[in-house]
Amino acid sequence: MVGVTRKPFDTAGFLSTEGPGRSIVHRTARQIYFLQGGPADSVFYLQNGHARLTVLSKRGKEATVSMLARGDFFGEESMAEAETSRTSTASAVSTCMALKIERREMVRVLHDEHKFSEFFMKFILNRGIRTQADLVDQLFNSSERRLARTLLLMADFGQPGEPETMIPPITQETLAEMVGTTRSRVSFFMNRFRKLGYIDYNGRIHVHRSLLNMVLLDALPEENASRPRLVVPLPEPAPTAK
Repeated sequence: MVGVTRKPFDTAGFLSTEGPGRSIVHRTARQIYFLQGGPADSVFYLQNGHARLTVLSKRGKEATVSMLARGDFFGEESMAEAETSRTSTASAVSTCMALKIERREMVRVLHDEHKFSEFFMKFILNRGIRTQADLVDQLFNSSERRLARTLLLMADFGQPGEPETMIPPITQETLAEMVGTTRSRVSFFMNRFRKLGYIDYNGRIHVHRSLLNMVLLDALPEENASRPRLVVPLPEPAPTAK
């Protein structure tokens, strides 16, 4: 009897369609995928749009821990063990669509399909590297540079293919929350980026490659909000008596 050749597993097809244990969910800006402390019973795969992960402290202070773009998994803490809780809140930044994969189905496909397991493991490793970069960014970089990096992530610079230079509609208040600064400072930096030719905005923000070059080359001009250029010259020191 001739053996039946098994058809190769289609990772892209699995992540783009509904099926047993998986469904497509739609969200608009600020709508929630899951809440911190809720049951971690599924993994999500972002098919398009942008989302973010936030954490809320016991004192009620919210902080953004990660920005999510198409091709990102999130909610993977559900794979650690059954009946665990969410460690963060996932919410949409723009209109987006994600595939929700129930934990049981995710466990099955990871066990049965080595191709998918390799794909998922590679993502987890890259997520760890990116998380470290986010931590370094938060600890050592100015809020101006964090804003530049956030804009680049939202424009998908660094992702395969051409970047989407027009980012989704977003308010300066939301950008301030993501960066960890005030709206007035975001407004100052955005005006400065526009004057330097890094961005254009008129209702929607267009991000230029020059902003990426600035971040990569660490070439942001010195006169920023923390080190402003003096407009009025300092008075000359009084001559010393002879």
